[in-house]
Amino acid sequence: MRSRTRKAGLALFAAALTFAGAAYGVTRPAPAEAATASQLVADMGAGWNLGNSLEASNNGIPSETAWGNPVVTQALINRVKAAGFKTIRIPVSYLGTIGAAPNYTVSAAWLTRIAEVVTYAHSQGLYVVINMHGDGYKTVGGSWLICDASDQTTVKDRYQKVWAQVATKFQSFNDHLIFESMNEEFDGQYGNPTQPCYSNINAYNQIFVDTVRRTGGNNASRWLLVPGWNTNIDYTVGSYGFAIPTDQYRSSTVPAAEQRIMISVHYYDPWDFTGQEDGVITQWGPNATNPAKTSTWGQADYLDAQLKKTYDTFVTRGYPVFVGEYGAIDKTTYDATNNRYRADFARTLVAAAKKYGAATAYWDNGYNGQHGFGLFDRSSATVTQQGIIDAIMSGAGGSQPTTPPATTPPVTTPPATTPPATTPPPGGTGTCRVASTVSAWNTGLTNSITITNTGTAAINGWSLAFTLATGQTIVSGWSASYSPSSGAVTATNATYNGTLAAGGSTTIGYQANHTGNAAAPTGFKLNGATCAA
Repeated sequence: MRSRTRKAGLALFAAALTFAGAAYGVTRPAPAEAATASQLVADMGAGWNLGNSLEASNNGIPSETAWGNPVVTQALINRVKAAGFKTIRIPVSYLGTIGAAPNYTVSAAWLTRIAEVVTYAHSQGLYVVINMHGDGYKTVGGSWLICDASDQTTVKDRYQKVWAQVATKFQSFNDHLIFESMNEEFDGQYGNPTQPCYSNINAYNQIFVDTVRRTGGNNASRWLLVPGWNTNIDYTVGSYGFAIPTDQYRSSTVPAAEQRIMISVHYYDPWDFTGQEDGVITQWGPNATNPAKTSTWGQADYLDAQLKKTYDTFVTRGYPVFVGEYGAIDKTTYDATNNRYRADFARTLVAAAKKYGAATAYWDNGYNGQHGFGLFDRSSATVTQQGIIDAIMSGAGGSQPTTPPATTPPVTTPPATTPPATTPPPGGTGTCRVASTVSAWNTGLTNSITITNTGTAAINGWSLAFTLATGQTIVSGWSASYSPSSGAVTATNATYNGTLAAGGSTTIGYQANHTGNAAAPTGFKLNGATCAA
């Protein structure tokens, strides 16, 4: 979906995937190789979209605050995880961060920020889906992934080179990271698919799969997600031209009988209930009390039948299906009972997806209020629609909060990224308190560190010194820059968390390798002052 702060956006659709007795939404340790189809869907469980953030843009330049949402924080992701979600889909636009031909080099700073947000979720043991989102919308300034553009040679060349860079950036992330080739790709009209557009969409998907696989590492066996026409179920399962890409370059370690390609669909039917910005249709489902406020189509039986189509067409052949977007906008200003039906819609969709073996991700555009999809207040990292979240978890079978893998080693650690920009050299001291939370597995760990200024004056610019246990080496971090990577380490604030008000706190973290000693660091000092543990 493409939707600014108060816009619902567009789309329509849903999905499924079988999972041979696996428990839906229960986290298993990260395996040595990518999960099977049944394991994958069971593990992904109920998901959530970080919408209108990394795909937001202004005059063709991506900016996560361009459409009114705040900068994404670890605290928000932690809240989403605590609510019970197992998967976070992170829509991403590239647009004007892509350089000129022939290399089409993506801005290193933008790739670093994407990696930082991915790590917020990935380090917590969540599944993460990243895609190429706004680049394919004609209505977005600077878009170029246009299926009916005249110069398809240039489009495909740029597409291939951008995905090569993205895949390389994330090459070492384990199987909890999934790449999605694009979003709602179509020619802009909502009638039947047209040619050569659909053939070009198929070609983009094939280029995507081949490019990612050829970058090697964990990308050779990673699950890859591809859509059909506009992520529409009927236009993907029917005889309209969708072709599942071949996967000839995948790792030879993947069993021949297994797939590593997923099918992406979205579900917003009936649109007059889920997305039309008026008060005409505000109720849905068997519990609706006012026929005049209820759509004449797209009820629970239709939803079930649509999901079954994806099961019959793809799941039975070993291709998982991911309902990457669904939801309904807030119409409580027209009908005070509307949230009840939004919850019913979400519960029914997630339960049907589970029945047919599909994973799901609710579309949240960050906006709370009239016509918004928001479930959380992103500024305060608090829940705003607990009833809808409860309905989603009920449909998923009671997903419980995820913890990072604790027994089996991850495939490898994430690649090191360029340290975020910092404020001027830290100045001033103050009393402090530090809470360090380590989650470890055989050869790796993540550590989340909360720093609290317990003094009476604000700290403007800070550095936190500490000593890592012997054998530990930091391989990536978030919300601070870390130097050196082992021994006596100093973490220096990022630009957005350099000021700690009296009584204020901030959370930073890192992922590290270890050789058997996963102990928490010691000797914390904030701007030279010893911190209480």
